[in-house]
Amino acid sequence: MFDWELAHGERIHWMWAALAFVGVLAALELRGRGSLSVLLSPVMQRRLVVRPSVERQVVRLALIAVALVAGVLALTRPQARGEVVTIGASRSAADVIVVLDVSRSMLAEDAAPNRMVRARAEVAEMARQLRGQRLGLVAFAGRAVLLCPLTPDHAFFELVLSGVDTRSVARGGTRIGDAVRTAVAAFPSGPGAKLIVLITDGEDHESFPLDAAEAARDAGVRIVAVGLGSEDGSPIVITDPQTGARTELMHDGKPVISRLDGATLRQMAETTEGVYVPAGTAALDLEAIVREHVQPILREATDAAQRTIPAERYPYLIAVAIAALVAAMWVGSSAGAPRRGP
Repeated sequence: MFDWELAHGERIHWMWAALAFVGVLAALELRGRGSLSVLLSPVMQRRLVVRPSVERQVVRLALIAVALVAGVLALTRPQARGEVVTIGASRSAADVIVVLDVSRSMLAEDAAPNRMVRARAEVAEMARQLRGQRLGLVAFAGRAVLLCPLTPDHAFFELVLSGVDTRSVARGGTRIGDAVRTAVAAFPSGPGAKLIVLITDGEDHESFPLDAAEAARDAGVRIVAVGLGSEDGSPIVITDPQTGARTELMHDGKPVISRLDGATLRQMAETTEGVYVPAGTAALDLEAIVREHVQPILREATDAAQRTIPAERYPYLIAVAIAALVAAMWVGSSAGAPRRGP
């Protein structure tokens, strides 16, 4: 009658437990009737006790049995033989991890008030544009730290983001490869759009970023790399918040030069079929970047995530189980009031 195959046929043996449970219920019902007969005569039982008739009890037990049998069959996941349906990944299947450089060079003031504050504000605005997507956050300098795992809770993401600064990672430097590897490990396995938005203003310090990009590509992750700063190099000027004095950031008596490795970032993005956006020293405009680069990549990856699956039939069995349980409750609650008088 039904040309079905069971995805989890081994679960059919749970049927014995279901039938045993119905048998126990039937035994308890009979025992209850017998115990009451010892204490009360049939006439007093009709006057004092509200209970269903034998016929109603049989019907109720039969309905409970139908519900349990249908439930066990649903657990075996019956599927129509040879029939498939095509489904597409939902918007919630798109995962975006922001990988943010928090090295001291992000204190440069070529983007007011400085690169770090501006980047945080733009990333928060980006989160508002990506409603429905899951977001995560990795901060990196000399090492990488997953500060916010992927979450649909954008309020939590923005709370974590608001606390990010150059002290979020203790070790100095710029290890882009480590940051990308940390982000790739934070993505779940399986289909769905996966995207890294990498925001950095420095050159890599021997963390093999191209190898990390190849690992991201193999994991189905694309990279949108946003490069801040100048590829020719520029000194980092910082304003003291208390005195207002502007000084160059120094190391070992020499000015610290922030130099963007645009060629490496471009190659990383191209390896993963992503995009490199050279933002330069201008104010970071992530809104335009999301509109022109991030959202098209997410739409393309989401459309590509369409797949065919066997046509499931267990929802019908669940509906039967629920209907049988509701009917059993109705039969059991409609026994009527005890009779009065002789």
